[in-house]
Amino acid sequence: MFQNLDIFRTAMALARHAGTQQALSAQNIANSDTPGYRAREMPEFQDTLRGSFTVQRATRDAHFHGTVDHVAASQVRDTALDPNGNSVSLEEEMVKATDAKRQHDRALAIYRSNLSVLRTSLGRR
Repeated sequence: MFQNLDIFRTAMALARHAGTQQALSAQNIANSDTPGYRAREMPEFQDTLRGSFTVQRATRDAHFHGTVDHVAASQVRDTALDPNGNSVSLEEEMVKATDAKRQHDRALAIYRSNLSVLRTSLGRR
């Protein structure tokens, strides 16, 4: 009965997505003065989650019957903002880092809430 709880897997995927977004924002901020650096950004969470529970995952394109994890696949922002060819906007990265923190906090709140519901249903506190 409790072997396949998709809400916990979804909360874990949301937390993983937020952590990856935070790491990409930190990398972009660290390279904000590097000439020619192209900022990397994550796809939206709903795009990465779509179909992830129904198909097998692969770590490389050469694996049979699997798809590469979309969370790890980030996109490059091509529009250069600086004269030196850099495409990092510090303001945009700070907003993305804040959104990632909020997303991670939301995932933890969902996990804790559902864990307390599960414990209550089992008669434990």
